[in-house]
Amino acid sequence: MDYLKSIPAAIREWLPVLVTLLIGILAVTAAYQLLMKRKPPTSGSRISQQLLIGALAGVVVILVILELPVADAARGQLLSLLGILFTAAVALSSTTLLGNAMAGLMLRSIRNFKPGDFIVVEGHRGRVSELGLLRTEIQNERRDLTTLPNLYLVSNPVTVVRSSGTFISATVSLGYDVPRDKVEQFLLEAARRADLEDPFVFVLELGDFSITYQAAGFLEEVKYLLSAESELRKNVLDCLHEAGIEIVSPTFMNQRQLPEGRVFIPEVQRVPKETRAEERRPEERMFDKAELAENEAKLEQQLESVLEEIAKLKKNEAEAIDEEAADTRIERLEGLKNELEAELTRRREKKGASESEQ
Repeated sequence: MDYLKSIPAAIREWLPVLVTLLIGILAVTAAYQLLMKRKPPTSGSRISQQLLIGALAGVVVILVILELPVADAARGQLLSLLGILFTAAVALSSTTLLGNAMAGLMLRSIRNFKPGDFIVVEGHRGRVSELGLLRTEIQNERRDLTTLPNLYLVSNPVTVVRSSGTFISATVSLGYDVPRDKVEQFLLEAARRADLEDPFVFVLELGDFSITYQAAGFLEEVKYLLSAESELRKNVLDCLHEAGIEIVSPTFMNQRQLPEGRVFIPEVQRVPKETRAEERRPEERMFDKAELAENEAKLEQQLESVLEEIAKLKKNEAEAIDEEAADTRIERLEGLKNELEAELTRRREKKGASESEQ
C-alpha cells in the first residue's frame, strides 16, 4: 500500500469517485446493451426496460454523491438537493416529459389498446403503429404517421375499435313519398351485399323535408374497416337505384327540359363478387407499419407464453413429474421458441428497413 502514498492527496481523494463513476457508466452501458439491443424481448413494450435503465442511472448518481470527498453536511445537502429536484420534476409533470412518461405507464397498466388497433381521439383516426414511454404513434388512412403525446391520450377520450368486430353504418335521407317498409327492405339488402352480419335499419330523424335512415351491420374483420364502410355506402346507392328510389333533395330543381317521367338514376352494372374479391384492399398499404407492429406484438406474446410453459415444464421435471413427456414437450417448445425468435428478428429488420426508407 506504500505506492498509494506517492499519489497526490487530491487524486487519492477523488479516486473512489472516479472508480465509482466508471463502474456506473459501464453498468448502465451493459444494461442498455443487454436490455435494448438484445434478441427479441419477451414483452410487448420497452417501457419497463427504459425505466430499469433510468433507475440504474439514478442509483449511480447517488453512489457518486456518497463517494464525493466532502463533509457529511455537504453530502447531505447534495442528496437533499437531488431529492428536491426530483420532487419538483414530479410536481411539474403535467407539463413536462415526465408527465408523458407517467401517462405512458398509465396506458401500459390499463392496456385499453395495443399495436394494430384502430383508435379515434379528438379527430385523429388510425391504427396504432408504435407504443412508447412518451408518445403513441398511429398510422392514418393516408399511410401517414401521427405522433400523439401520451399525456394527450390520457387527457382526451379515446375510442378503440374492438378487434373482435364492430358495427358500421351508412346514413341516407329520403323523401316522405317513399314507403318506409320499401326503404328498409333495400337497405337491409345493401348491408347483406356488403357481407355484414346481423344487419338492421334505424330511422334517425324525421326532418321537415326528409327522413334520415341508417343502415348498419356487424363487421368481424376490422382490419378492413374503411373499405367495408365504403362498400356499404356503394351498396346503399346500388340497391336504392335498382329499386327505383331517387336520392335527391325534396327542393331539387333542374332547369333543363327533360322528358316526362325521367328519373335521375344511373344505369347500374353489377360487378361479379368474385372479381371484387380479387381486388387488393387499400388498407393493406395504408396501415402497413401498424400491421407490422400488430404482428410483432402477437409474436412477442406467443414467445412469452412459450417461455412461461418451458419454465413450468422444467420445474415439473425437477420435481420428477412425468420426466419423459416433459422432455419431449420441452424439446418441441425450444424449437418453436427458436422459430419465433428468428421470425421476430426478421420482422424487426424489415420494419427498420421500411423506416429508413421514409
